Amino acid sequence: MQNMKIVIVFLVAWMSGTAHAALDIQSWTLENGARVLFVESRTLPILDVSVEFDAGSRRDPAGKAGTASLTNAMLARGIEPAPGSAGGPAMNEAQISNAFADIAARRSGNVGNDRGGMTLRTLASPENRNRAIMLMARLLAQPSFPEALLDRDKARVVAAIKEELTRPESIANRAFWRVLYAPHPYGSNATPESVQAITREDLVAFHKKHYVSNRAVIAMIGSISRAEADATARALTSMLPSGAALGSLPPVPVTVRQEERVAHPASQSHILMGAPALERGDPDYFPLTVGNYILGGGGFVSRLMHEVREKRGLSYSVYSYFLPMEQQGPFEVGMQTQKAQTDVALDVARRTIAEFMNTGPTQDELQAAKDNLIGGFALRLDNNLKILENIAVIGFYDLPLDYLKTWTQRISQVTADDVMRAFRRKIGPERLATVVVGAE
Repeated sequence: MQNMKIVIVFLVAWMSGTAHAALDIQSWTLENGARVLFVESRTLPILDVSVEFDAGSRRDPAGKAGTASLTNAMLARGIEPAPGSAGGPAMNEAQISNAFADIAARRSGNVGNDRGGMTLRTLASPENRNRAIMLMARLLAQPSFPEALLDRDKARVVAAIKEELTRPESIANRAFWRVLYAPHPYGSNATPESVQAITREDLVAFHKKHYVSNRAVIAMIGSISRAEADATARALTSMLPSGAALGSLPPVPVTVRQEERVAHPASQSHILMGAPALERGDPDYFPLTVGNYILGGGGFVSRLMHEVREKRGLSYSVYSYFLPMEQQGPFEVGMQTQKAQTDVALDVARRTIAEFMNTGPTQDELQAAKDNLIGGFALRLDNNLKILENIAVIGFYDLPLDYLKTWTQRISQVTADDVMRAFRRKIGPERLATVVVGAE
């Protein structure tokens, strides 16, 4: 058994060291303002690319929540013919799909609260890569937004929203973000009415305003050289216009302790508690990450799991996490419990959080949390797609290029006092809003 422990420790250390050594992130800015982050990796003959913009749902026009997501989805529904002979002919949805399939490339769109863009996986050989990159560049710069397909996509989105509004977990999540953030754009949810109000002209205007070269963040990892990466970045953004500066968003509101209960016929109550807490790049991220592992992020070794499930059997699962965003992202605690036990479960969770903030972690808890986070860090970087997402985050949120290399060191330096101070700065019992869906 002792030998097995030694082998495991060695493998974890080796994986961590390998991940760190491989992540030599090169970064530069093109003349058009696009930022490029590139990791050369010759392990596989593929290239993974992400192109992102400040085009997330927080930029939805007032009264038209869902515009960012629909714009992104419609990028692949059709391409306008390019001016002249260099850019290529018009293409419809099926032709676009077949063109990617013909070269074994895979494309996907992605939209979050802050970011919106597109990812691509292609073979790294020049012929395949160049065809895939040119097609991706045309999708980003020359979408045709065909009216008939917009109507189809809107109908699909409306149907999905209506189905979501029957599920207690979806109702709770929507209410949670509204309670925490409204009237800030983070608190806006797409509704059947807001989606139906979106027109083709809205998509054209959103695309023109947000999908611009000077706010593009291009992340790449794959089997190409630095010079090839630069040529790829230029090809991806060469047809994009430059955009005017975007207006600043309002500050995130400060929450106060409040509770919203929504009736629902489900057999259990769905409970969410939290508050706006953490911006990307905030130095409190590291003590909050360690502290959250102890409080509710560490599964069966967390305090919330011990108090709510193990000692009292009030819930099968309970969790907590921080979601850092451009502006203060949420701290969230979630669980489900029998309706008759709702108030008891809430009381136990609140007392557990308050006690943790008052006394902080024990030294044993602190060390175990740091050991687990450091030991599991290599799993965050164990394939190219995970690395791509990490370097895209670094680029979009302007984090230091050595962010991943210093991550485990920053975790190892966290003290119990750091955890207590960070939690007290970011959250408190007087700030935690609560949403309960299904309570009696």
